[in-house]
Amino acid sequence: MTDAYLALADGRVFEARGRAPGRARGELVFTTAYTGYEESLTDPSYEEQVLTFSYPLIGNYGVRPARFESDRIHPNAAVAREFTDEIADWFAESDVPAIDHLDTREIVTTVREEGAMACGIAAGPDATPAAARAQLDATESMSAHTEIGAQVSTTESYTVDGGDAADVALIDCGAKGSIVASLTERDATVHVLPHDTTPAELAAHDPDVVFVSNGPGDPANYGAAETLVSEFLGEVPIAGICLGQQVVARAVGGETEKMAFGHRGVNQPVRDLDSDRVVMTTQNHGYSVADPGPLEVTQVNVNDGTAEGLDHAEWNVLTRQYHPEANPGPHDSLDFFDDVLAAVDASCRTVAAD
Repeated sequence: MTDAYLALADGRVFEARGRAPGRARGELVFTTAYTGYEESLTDPSYEEQVLTFSYPLIGNYGVRPARFESDRIHPNAAVAREFTDEIADWFAESDVPAIDHLDTREIVTTVREEGAMACGIAAGPDATPAAARAQLDATESMSAHTEIGAQVSTTESYTVDGGDAADVALIDCGAKGSIVASLTERDATVHVLPHDTTPAELAAHDPDVVFVSNGPGDPANYGAAETLVSEFLGEVPIAGICLGQQVVARAVGGETEKMAFGHRGVNQPVRDLDSDRVVMTTQNHGYSVADPGPLEVTQVNVNDGTAEGLDHAEWNVLTRQYHPEANPGPHDSLDFFDDVLAAVDASCRTVAAD
């Protein structure tokens, strides 16, 4: 049954089956993860994208809210070779278009060869190729989404009490819930703050660590978070994950760049340059640090050599491009959170904004 269409920027239109009706557009990307579809779909880093699953069957172990990373599905639409009825119902209830019964191998190969690209989707009884192309024509680049942080960040600060190991100021640029859980499990109290928090507002929390979260889009569009890093650099330890690493690098004079098709999956190999140990990691990003500035590159991606870890001993900076909290994915790098908390001065320094 053909009642859905996927239009790509290269001119091709794929026929498909609609599993949840609607119209959608966004940047077409793919993940190679074969489990963890609930975590991926609720990851805020997929905001304004259309997520294609390379694994052929999605939804085979149901849908459980306990596994969600946020309170909603974030991709604008989802594509798979086959969705189960249960996950299709979840998409429909969430008003997120979903399509299947198309060759996702060809889609993944296209993105790998041509890069992440704009796409349009039309699904439902009244879907037409023209409707899908109309969505494609209205798609903006990821860099054009200048307010994307506001779409995924908390609007009000709140605190999750985990204990007295440290007070962590988590700058929410689209933070996954498992980042907060990883910190509170280590007896840290986490103050979750909006992405556009001011230095004075941050100082009022008197944090032991400033931690910049993951998030969607171009790191160049997170100027407020950059300012926070610049203001408190050298005053308290600075940490970051994924987009957080990119924001920290930019704040100290480094540069970021858009990748051809990014890293999205649960089997990305990362080599630590000091120990020469290779760990498997979970990743979801379309930008990377091209120039770390004064920061030291301590870990690299085995496949393409991109920076996966940045450190600065004097400034107490520690960042990772991948997701150490690993929901979904391997737990090889969970000790990152231990390292962040170990950087906290036992005397708990007080910060003050200039």
